[in-house]
Amino acid sequence: MPFELLRSETLLKGRAFSIRRDWLKTPDGRETKFDIIEHGGSVVLIPIDSQGNLVFVHQYRHAAGKDLLELPAGTLDDKEPPEVCAAREIREETGFAAGRLEKIGEFYLAPGYSSEFMIVFLATNLTPNPLEADEDEFLRVEPIPLAEALQRAERGEIPDAKTLAALFLARSRLNDLLPKASTSSSEQV
Repeated sequence: MPFELLRSETLLKGRAFSIRRDWLKTPDGRETKFDIIEHGGSVVLIPIDSQGNLVFVHQYRHAAGKDLLELPAGTLDDKEPPEVCAAREIREETGFAAGRLEKIGEFYLAPGYSSEFMIVFLATNLTPNPLEADEDEFLRVEPIPLAEALQRAERGEIPDAKTLAALFLARSRLNDLLPKASTSSSEQV
């Protein structure tokens, strides 16, 4: 017997998400409730510049109480195709347009309490073409050599889940970009 949805109630409608409470009947017949963050989805980008650097952004994250080093990302507008969102977000967050966007994977960010589904794009053939950032975003761009970025991730210096998941999904593509002479098993993603 699967879980059965008994009823739902919207508790909050925010700018980027809503919070809903669902009451369910469990497979053994009990009733329970779940609070769910409803999110329309988002994209995360792995921009690689012509020098082989990954282009990261530093962004203040109030929930964490500090600036985090992250891959650029953004929320889909209502019914917006992910490719359109990715093309816009890379320009807003890094100041570069991607000549090529390649979807390399997707994942739920935190399925225990959120419906947010992220689509990962590898962004290459970058050219300067900025768009104005969102009014609440204050970003600093930092290109980091690929091998160094992967080492930082392995050392726990990049505590952002979407960045780590995107790097993991791109591992074979990124390992192909590392110089063969210096690639050891510890440097591979």
